[in-house]
Amino acid sequence: MKQREQIVSALICGMASVLTVLQIALTILFYSHPHLSAIRNAGWVILWLAGLLGVMPIFVFHKKGGVVKGQDYTHTTVLVDSGIYAVIRHPQYLSFMLINLGLVLIAQNWLTTALGLAALGLNYGTIPEADRAGVEKFGDEYKRYIQTVPRINIVAGVIRLARRRRRE
Repeated sequence: MKQREQIVSALICGMASVLTVLQIALTILFYSHPHLSAIRNAGWVILWLAGLLGVMPIFVFHKKGGVVKGQDYTHTTVLVDSGIYAVIRHPQYLSFMLINLGLVLIAQNWLTTALGLAALGLNYGTIPEADRAGVEKFGDEYKRYIQTVPRINIVAGVIRLARRRRRE
């Protein structure tokens, strides 16, 4: 990845993080206001799902990614295409976006919604750069992976995985 692309990607991720922190603060501020409890509860379920999706890659990469002992889990030496990575390519990006959605549903406030949608869009916009980095690191193997596993669509990923397993 070129240095300029890395800087732009880091800035976008940073902006999304700042917006998310602001969204969290406002959600705490507006939490006691009267809201539709079913929607708020759905937001909490989405936040728990986001937490699960955010943590799973750490264990999967350490177990199957050929990470050298003592290195950060992102320093994989092997393309991981099993576990959650057999369903979607970017579970942590999806996790970030689900956090934004969950906070929107919990706070039910126009300002948290605006911040959440902006952060969600920024997070989604960085996924193509992550795919380019994957192609750069793993080459044709990652290109085949892109053809097999969707970016963040869990439903499509589960269906594709089921079809692959049926063929095997």
